[in-house]
Amino acid sequence: MLPRPAWIVAVLVLATSVIHAMPGGAEPVPQDEYNGIIIENVTLIDGTGRPPVAGISVMVRGDRIVQIGRGPFAMTMEYPGPRTIDGSGKYLIPGLWDVHVHLSGGRGRGGPDFDAGIRALHGFVYSGITSIFDAGNSPDFILSLRQREREGEIVSPRIFATGPLVTTPGGHGGGRGMTLIDSWPEAIEALDAHIELQPDMVKFTFDEHGWGTRPLIPLLDPDLMGRAGRYFNEHGIRTTVHISHEYRAIQAIEAGIDTLAHPIIQGPVSDDFVQLMASKKVPMVSTLTIGEGYSRLVEHPEFLDQPLYRAVYDADAIERLKTTVRDQYAARAWTTWMKVMTPVAQENLRKIVAAGGVIVLGSDQSAGPQTHRELELMVEGGIPALEAIRIGTLNAAIFMGRERDMGSIEVGKLADMVLLAADPLADISNAASIEIVIKGGRIIDRAALDLPVNR
Repeated sequence: MLPRPAWIVAVLVLATSVIHAMPGGAEPVPQDEYNGIIIENVTLIDGTGRPPVAGISVMVRGDRIVQIGRGPFAMTMEYPGPRTIDGSGKYLIPGLWDVHVHLSGGRGRGGPDFDAGIRALHGFVYSGITSIFDAGNSPDFILSLRQREREGEIVSPRIFATGPLVTTPGGHGGGRGMTLIDSWPEAIEALDAHIELQPDMVKFTFDEHGWGTRPLIPLLDPDLMGRAGRYFNEHGIRTTVHISHEYRAIQAIEAGIDTLAHPIIQGPVSDDFVQLMASKKVPMVSTLTIGEGYSRLVEHPEFLDQPLYRAVYDADAIERLKTTVRDQYAARAWTTWMKVMTPVAQENLRKIVAAGGVIVLGSDQSAGPQTHRELELMVEGGIPALEAIRIGTLNAAIFMGRERDMGSIEVGKLADMVLLAADPLADISNAASIEIVIKGGRIIDRAALDLPVNR
C-alpha cells in the first residue's frame, strides 16, 4: 500500500440493520412482505460501457435483476406487488466498487476496533459503494466483518478480503501477522495456512522502494512469487500484487500474477507496456487519491465542505484535518513528490484505457467520499466519464473474478444499484447525487444510518 493520509478517518456512525423502505417518508417494508422493486422510466447507465438509454424500466425480484425493458412488466402470484419507483429524470448505475481499501479499525495499537470498522462500512454504503475489496488488514478483524456482512448482521457493502499480505521477510507490508516466504518448497506450509483463512484474493508485495522519499528494503524473489501465485491459483484463489514501477509490473505479469494493485507512479509508462496491458487484459487498480490527497488537503482544504464529506465525516475530524493534519502535510517532502507524480500516474492510466486495457477503481483509503474522488481524478486525467463508471463497476467485478453475476445492470445479475438525481456523464461528481442505494435487491435506508448528516 502507498503511505496513507491521516485523514482517512472512518465516518462516525453506529451499526444498524438494513430497512427496506421507500424514499419520501414511506413506511418500512418488513422482510417477509418484500415483493421486489420496479424502477420505471429511468435513464440506464448499465456499467458495460454501452451508451445510456432513457425510458427504461428495471425489475428486481429477490436479490436479482429479472427484467429490463420499456415495461410495463407483468405481475405474478409469487411477486404480486413490487414496489415501484419513478425514475423520471433520474439515472441508474450499478453499485460502485472500491477494490483497494484498508478498512479503518483493524490496525489499532489496542487491537481491532470493530465499531470503527462498521462506521467506515456505513460511510461506504451511504456513498453508493456496494462492494469493497480490503487489500490488507488484520485477518481477525476483516474476515470477521466479512462473515457478519455475509450473514446479514451489519449494514455494509459486500466485503471481499485478502487477509494477510504475502511478502519476503523485511519486505513491503511484511510486519506482524503477515505471510512471510523466502524459499520453495518451504513456503508451502505458510501458504496452506493462508489458504485456510479462505481469502477472496491474495495480495503479494513486490517493491524494494528507493523511490520518492522511501528507503530501500528487501524484495520478494520473482520466481518464488510466481510459484506461490500458481499455488494459490491451483486452489482457486486469484492474486494481486503491490507494484509501483513498470519493470516490477512486467516481472509480476510474467510470473503469472492475475492483477496489479496500483498504477505505475514512478515515471511515464512505455508504449510497449501499454500494449502489454492492452493485450494481456491484466486489471490494474487506479489508487490516485491516496497520493493526491496530501497536496489537496494543503492547497484546497475546502473540499471537506462538500456535501458528501460533511455527510460522513464528523465535524471534529474535519476541523482537525483542516488544521493539525494540514500543517503536517505542508511540512512533508512526500506531499510535493506525490503532487508531481500524480499527473504522471493519471496519464499512464489514460493511455492504458485508450489502448483497451482494464483499469479498476480503488482508492487505497477507507471512506466513501474518497472513492468518488477517485472517479473525479480519472476523468480529470482524460478518461471519459462513461468509461470511468465501467472502471468503478464492471471492471471491478472482473478484477475479483465476479463479472458473471456482478458489476453491471443486466438480467440475472445481483441487484446492486444506485439511483442518481443528476447525470454522471455530464459531470462525474454527479455520481455523488445519490437518492437510493440498493444492495442485493433491498433498499438501504440511508436516513436511518447514524451519520453526521442525520444527526
